[in-house]
Amino acid sequence: MATYDLDEQEQLDSLKAWWKRWGTVAMLTLAIVLAAGAGWRYWQNRTLTQSLEAASVYQNLTQSLAANDAKGARAAGSILIDKYQDTAYAPRAALLLAKLNAMNKDLKSAQTQLEWAVSNSKEPAVKDLARLRLAGVLLDQKQYDAALKALEGVHSDAYAFRFFDMKGDVLLAQGKQADARAAYQMAFGKMTEDNVYRSIVELKLDALGGPAK
Repeated sequence: MATYDLDEQEQLDSLKAWWKRWGTVAMLTLAIVLAAGAGWRYWQNRTLTQSLEAASVYQNLTQSLAANDAKGARAAGSILIDKYQDTAYAPRAALLLAKLNAMNKDLKSAQTQLEWAVSNSKEPAVKDLARLRLAGVLLDQKQYDAALKALEGVHSDAYAFRFFDMKGDVLLAQGKQADARAAYQMAFGKMTEDNVYRSIVELKLDALGGPAK
């Protein structure tokens, strides 16, 4: 029994010595872990709340567009871009507002919104679509070099033929027919035979002379 009591006392003394040396560090570490866990849960809840709120505003935007309520659509779109820019709905809102402005001949505003979508979208497909539409708006403004720059860089395979086709349109507007035909040829080669856009690109190639291949 005495030996058992001695062992217990030694263990207690060792624990006291360890705690004296490392107790503060241990408590600080525990506090950090607990705070990190609470912070992570707060971030998750905030992200979910923001996403749900943004979804509701985006629904208002699409409903306003369907009702031809341009003022309501712009108001909802501005809220998404200003308050919910970290959600996936904000770049989509920018695309819709850009389309609305382009239809109303406000190309400068459309350009600004598309540039915002390109810079802020975290989804490659949305970013690619924004780049394509931006190039089209710049082409309409005869900003040819800027349009070609918008088409530079990596893009997804799904949009490859559209990038080459748009590049062909810009080059043709610049009077570079041979370069335009080469771009259209690349677009044609990227499309499957059942692609409904294939015949349009083929017509462009025919207009420039020589067979599509």
